[in-house]
Amino acid sequence: MRLVIARCSVDYAGRLSAHLPLATRLLMLKADGSLLVHSDGGSYKPLNWMSPPCSIAIGDPDEDQASAGITQVWTVTQKKTQDRLIVSIHEVFTDESHDLGVDPGLVKDGVEAHLQQLLAEQIELLGDGHTLVRREYMTAIGPVDLLARDDAGASVAVEMKRNANIDAVEQLTRYLELMNRDPHLRPVQGVLAAQSFAPQARTLAEDRGIRCLVLDYDEMRGIEGGHARLF
Repeated sequence: MRLVIARCSVDYAGRLSAHLPLATRLLMLKADGSLLVHSDGGSYKPLNWMSPPCSIAIGDPDEDQASAGITQVWTVTQKKTQDRLIVSIHEVFTDESHDLGVDPGLVKDGVEAHLQQLLAEQIELLGDGHTLVRREYMTAIGPVDLLARDDAGASVAVEMKRNANIDAVEQLTRYLELMNRDPHLRPVQGVLAAQSFAPQARTLAEDRGIRCLVLDYDEMRGIEGGHARLF
């Protein structure tokens, strides 16, 4: 991972346009090619970012850019949409790289682990005709919670959360991108299953073709008073 603190401006060009004026920011360039732009505030959420698969080109400024004080231009291009994140760097304060190694992935708490077990046993909650292939299906970046097949035999990847947020959607999106490269699995549908969903997470999931399954933990344990819904 490369961490750069620099005075920079940032422009997003593609399906939407956005501009961050000149300021000091943290640029986080990950090994998968993604780039996140952070300020010293706003908790964990970046000001702007480009998700993989993407490529980065670091070049010199043109004459007009150089006269405006720009010393480097980073262009990050999303390979599927061709959207671009353009970082115009004026001054670099620190530039460090670190090898973080392979991350073992998130260790789920007791409720998430139990939800996974219950849904594996009640796989019909995904829809009529669904069958379980296996739990903890390993991908190159970690295990997806459940791999199933629908009534037509198509693969279905299920990620479980207690409370699903945008990070959960991004996590499942990365799994799906990898799994859909496997000719023995593709096409792979995605299902995000949780007890509750942040509104933004539901919107992003539906925009990416990921189904959202709301789980009632008590009902799945045989306690009356709840229901599960598939959207």
